[in-house]
Amino acid sequence: MHVPVQVDYGVRALVDLAQHSDETVVRASEIARRQGIPEQYLARVLHSLQRHGLTKAQRGPLGGHSLARHPSEITMGAVMACLGGPVALVACLDDVSNCEQSSCCGQQSVWREAEEAMWKVLNSTTIADVVERIPAPSRERVPA
Repeated sequence: MHVPVQVDYGVRALVDLAQHSDETVVRASEIARRQGIPEQYLARVLHSLQRHGLTKAQRGPLGGHSLARHPSEITMGAVMACLGGPVALVACLDDVSNCEQSSCCGQQSVWREAEEAMWKVLNSTTIADVVERIPAPSRERVPA
C-alpha cells in the first residue's frame, strides 16, 4: 500500500497544529518550514482539511490555521478519507469486474482482510495518539 503524499503532509500539518494548540493560530509558512512541506502544496492540503472540518482558518495579517476539533477526535482514517480518497489494496476490492478471476480467486479475501485491518488501525489512531508517539525530546514544541 502506498500512502499518498497529501495524506502524509496532512497528518504532519495536523500534528504540528496539535503541538502548537496553545497558540491562537499558526501560519502555514511556519508549519511548512517546521515540517519540510512545500508551502504552496501545504496551502492546498490545509484547504482540503478545512473543507472537511478538520481545521479552521483565520484570514488577515494575524491569520493562520488551527484545529477545528480536539486532536483526540481526529483519526488517521478521517485524514486518509478526506485527502487520499478510497484506497483499495487491489482493484478488485472496489469493483469485481476489474478482474476476470474474482469468482474463483483465493487471494481476494486475504486482501480484503488486510484492507480492513489497515482501516481499523487508521480509524482507531488519532492525531493525539500520533503526538504521543513522538519521542519525548522531540515532542517539545519546535520554536517558531
